[in-house]
Amino acid sequence: QVQLVESGGGLVQAGGSLRLSCAASGLAFSSYTMGWFRQAPGKERQFVAGISWSAGITNYADSVKDRFSISRDNAEKRVYLQINSLKPEDTAVYYCAASAYYQPRQSLREYSYWGQGTQVTVSS
Repeated sequence: QVQLVESGGGLVQAGGSLRLSCAASGLAFSSYTMGWFRQAPGKERQFVAGISWSAGITNYADSVKDRFSISRDNAEKRVYLQINSLKPEDTAVYYCAASAYYQPRQSLREYSYWGQGTQVTVSS
């Protein structure tokens, strides 16, 4: 059974930083592209960042590329999202997801497995 478990969310002030973590089990982690998505209240889930299985390719949404950084540790079966200079508009539930595609694309449809999410709330 595939499990993706996110952690690291919380309540932070604007300008602060967070490091989200996603622990994977039940899949050949090093063979999967991994992505982070977020969903704000009343909005659709949106792509934030993705990383290929080898970490050789990364992809970011234009709105976050200067502040977010995705990385992975295949030995630990974890993917991380470093978020800097947090803004109130970053408030959302953040999900990690696994894709069998090589390229870390932005389409939700390309991701087969999803975690339950971790809440990030940024106060102004």
